[in-house]
Amino acid sequence: MHVTLVHVHVKPDHIDDFVAATKRNHEASIREAGNRRFDVLQSPENPGQFVLYEAYVSAEDAAAHKQTAHYLAWRDTVADWMAEPRQGIRYEGLFPQG
Repeated sequence: MHVTLVHVHVKPDHIDDFVAATKRNHEASIREAGNRRFDVLQSPENPGQFVLYEAYVSAEDAAAHKQTAHYLAWRDTVADWMAEPRQGIRYEGLFPQG
């Protein structure tokens, strides 16, 4: 399983906008054939800190996600709302298997 944790720091005045845009991306992403999880996490201590947990069957499925209209719209919409560039950290999903 191909897993990426994307760390996002959003400017305080755009948190609600970011949540709304990310919800749209989440709803479309979970319908992708190779998607296994697309979770959106928000820090209760710092509401501008988010982690996106993206799990795909394969690296190819994850790469295909980056070509979808919903991802491209999300990327362009939220770019100016970030306090710093987002950081994606790749992991190999061990469990669950299959």
